[in-house]
Amino acid sequence: MAKKSLESLTETMFYILMAFRRQALCGTEVARFVSQKTRGRVSMGPGTLYTILAKFQEEGFLEEVAVEGRKRTYRLTEAGDKRYQEEVARLRTCVADAESEEEWP
Repeated sequence: MAKKSLESLTETMFYILMAFRRQALCGTEVARFVSQKTRGRVSMGPGTLYTILAKFQEEGFLEEVAVEGRKRTYRLTEAGDKRYQEEVARLRTCVADAESEEEWP
């Protein structure tokens, strides 16, 4: 069976979507948000960042809203917000599983 595209997000992808929850941003603003939010724990180079931004545009999670020279600004779409919420729910389930004291059958 074929895996659904972006069925689970990498940690970097998750934080990139999180960055767009409040406002439209350009790539450098996204990188700054992720670095500050994770206190430097999650870092990414420009190649990783812009590859993910392009993939999110292709998937319909982000849309470009402005271009000023080389600076491109993106905003989260409804589909992107939905995917973010799905990932939050998946991660909460994982944490609940890890914290449950149930033993194996």
